[in-house]
Amino acid sequence: MRWWKVVGLAGLAGVAATGIVLARAERQRRAYTPDEIRTRLHARVSETNTGGPDK
Repeated sequence: MRWWKVVGLAGLAGVAATGIVLARAERQRRAYTPDEIRTRLHARVSETNTGGPDK
């Protein structure tokens, strides 16, 4: 094989792998219930608010 074919196949494999990772992350994100999302957001807001008053 020529070097450009190897580079092209490596690029194609990289694009496919990126798509797989993004699809998996999207499935995990959508698996949360609305109550779980609300609880997580409230926890994140309380973490940021414990730093003191705004400047």
